[in-house]
Amino acid sequence: MKDILIPELDVTADSTKISARGVQVYYGETHAIRDIDVDIPDKAVTALIGPSGCGKSTFLRCLNRMNDTITTARVQGDIRIDGEEIHDPRIDPVQLRAKVGMVFQKPNPFPKSIRDNVAYGPKIHGLTRTRAELDEVVEKSLRRAALWDEVKDRLDAPGTGLSGGQQQRLCIARAIATSPQILLMDEPCSALDPIATAQIEELIDELRARFCVVIVTHSMQQAARVSQRTAFFHLGSLVEYGETGDIFTNPADPRTESYITGRIG
Repeated sequence: MKDILIPELDVTADSTKISARGVQVYYGETHAIRDIDVDIPDKAVTALIGPSGCGKSTFLRCLNRMNDTITTARVQGDIRIDGEEIHDPRIDPVQLRAKVGMVFQKPNPFPKSIRDNVAYGPKIHGLTRTRAELDEVVEKSLRRAALWDEVKDRLDAPGTGLSGGQQQRLCIARAIATSPQILLMDEPCSALDPIATAQIEELIDELRARFCVVIVTHSMQQAARVSQRTAFFHLGSLVEYGETGDIFTNPADPRTESYITGRIG
């Protein structure tokens, strides 16, 4: 019997965006994550928390098949987005990653202009037909990333010239420019100062109205502030998953309580 507690959530079948069953990941001989079963709702923020090396980022990378790019990685199990298995041979990983955007730990704008950073995805995926359409996508994406007012007069300036917090918002604009349905964020604030962190957290809260957001964070305070669901990982296993308020105030598993109170991790 698997050692995991999944309380009933107020999530209907229709609102489940991502469903994972029996997910295992190996890096060579190392069994990195094991037997992950989880349903992640749409239009909400789900936080993945746990000590370093517990498997949370590995699981996040399963959701857009980024682990495919690691030669030693092997993924098993069933992962569905809107009921469709993402490892189906008919699924193009490049198209999947347009549908499942990703923002990384350190801001990584391309060495291009602010405009070209955002326009890159729509261009390569053929999502716009004219320059006017592309300009509209760029403006809309920058507005949704709460960056437009700060950069609208210097769209041809290099994205790398922005501050760290602005660069991260540019990366979020780039991720949402392809009209994804899911936004994955791997510790998006860890390289930022407190003011930029607060801006990104506010933005995450706004983005959940449009996207299924899954965030990996080392900060339990951040998870408590931005998420509606929290999953606690430990030693490659999903220990507990539920509503964020319940996880932090009334955890069902003693390991969760130990982590939250600082006794493990």
